[in-house]
This record gives sequence, C-alpha cells and structure tokens, in this order.
Amino acid sequence: MTTVVKEKRVRMHYRLVLENGLVVDSTGEEPTELEVGAGEILPGLEDLLIGLQPGDQREFAIEAGTMFPWPEKEAFQSVPRNQFPPEAELAEGQIYEFTSPSAEAVPGRISELSEETVTVDFNHPLAGKNFTFEVEILEVHPADE
Repeated sequence: MTTVVKEKRVRMHYRLVLENGLVVDSTGEEPTELEVGAGEILPGLEDLLIGLQPGDQREFAIEAGTMFPWPEKEAFQSVPRNQFPPEAELAEGQIYEFTSPSAEAVPGRISELSEETVTVDFNHPLAGKNFTFEVEILEVHPADE
C-alpha cells in the first residue's frame, strides 16, 4: 500500500470541527485532491497526513495557537457605517467580503455594530480556537499521475 509522503498526490475527505461541533470547513460529499508539500493546505495539517495510507481515518486535536496565531487587536478595524451600501443588511457574527488595495477579496467578521461604525475582525476564523482535523485517505499516488 502506498503511504502519504511529500510529492505524492492524496485524494481525501476532511473536516475542520470546532469544540462546539460546528463544521467550519469540509470537503462535503466530493473528496479533494492535493499534492503533499505543494502548500495547498496549511503546512501543519499537511504534516499530519505524512505516513497515512488509503483507508486510514484519523482525528487530530489541534490546540489553539498551534496552527493559527492568537487573535490580534490590530486585526480589529472600525469602519464607518456609511462605507457599506445602504441596502446592506449587517449583523454581528456575519462574514462580509471586503476588497484589499490590491483588489483581493478579504473576509472579515462583523464583531460589533453601532449607528456610526462597524467593527470588523480580520483575524483568521480559527485564530485562538481549538478544533479537530478529521481526515479519511482515499487514494495516494505519484504527483505526475
């Protein structure tokens, strides 16, 4: 049986699950395929795949601060409410997509609303959170196949 090592392609299912059971990312019904070592997923998660084989199912407990940095105060920004379209229905906890100066989409979570301002948290959604990485390896094959 082929083992997961760098420069192999892996077809797999995965889920990232918070302690409260909320699934924050998942392959859903269709598996994903990636090349190990190519930076297609977080290096820390990628490292957990090394040594697994087709048919393996694992759950890895990830402690807060090990894969994502702790939340940073600087990542909270106050945005004047008039910078949002008048028809925008804003709510605390909502993910809103902003555009960076380089025209890239940047998600931010609305953490506080007032009549004048909207406080947006641009920290990674998993920053400071414990979560579980659940993975099922379906296939492993050379990267050039």
